[in-house]
Amino acid sequence: MKHGRISPPASGSGGLSREAAEALAIEALSFLAAAPERLDRFMALGGLSPGNLREVAKSPGFLAAVLDHLAQDDSLLLAFAEMATCNPKFILLARNCLDPPAEDTFP
Repeated sequence: MKHGRISPPASGSGGLSREAAEALAIEALSFLAAAPERLDRFMALGGLSPGNLREVAKSPGFLAAVLDHLAQDDSLLLAFAEMATCNPKFILLARNCLDPPAEDTFP
């Protein structure tokens, strides 16, 4: 995948298409896979193994989990943002697009 192709929306709405968010998450997964130590840590923390990774990758929420993993480690988030030439906030926006935070509801 060509790096730096994904950029935040031009409008100030903060909107992001699901397709763009998925593309960024797939690029993030490729980033993790490019370094065995990064991929091993992602798999260990997620309870994944080489044998079940492909199956788990098909499940809803997997791509959001990839971006969650990046968001939990500032140095990893910044390294990916630099490689993808995007603002780290855009990565968090993509994560929220894939799995929006629950809205607080009060009775």
